[in-house]
Amino acid sequence: MENGSFVGYENCDSIETENPLSYMESQIDYLVPAATDKSVNIENAEKLQCKAVFEGANGPTTFAAEEILIKRGIVCAPDLLVNGGGVTCSYFEWLKNIEHVAPGMMTKKYEE
Repeated sequence: MENGSFVGYENCDSIETENPLSYMESQIDYLVPAATDKSVNIENAEKLQCKAVFEGANGPTTFAAEEILIKRGIVCAPDLLVNGGGVTCSYFEWLKNIEHVAPGMMTKKYEE
């Protein structure tokens, strides 16, 4: 990206720079909030037009928003299931860091 954003990118369907969270209110099949916690909340849960929300971030949906989504028949797959692989990798990275193990050496140190 030459410009540091998608502004001016010809192959985009749409670009929202003023209020990025409003993009989640578009007519879509699946929503995957994967960057910010509490991005699906009581203020925008009624406005979502999707079939399912797959939580890619840690805690992107508030409890109140999840209740609204469930009442509306929108599937809400929790971050624990959707993002479990990422959390597992972070855990092993944390272990490696506290033991000062170089990348790729975790198995070697365990075997010793």
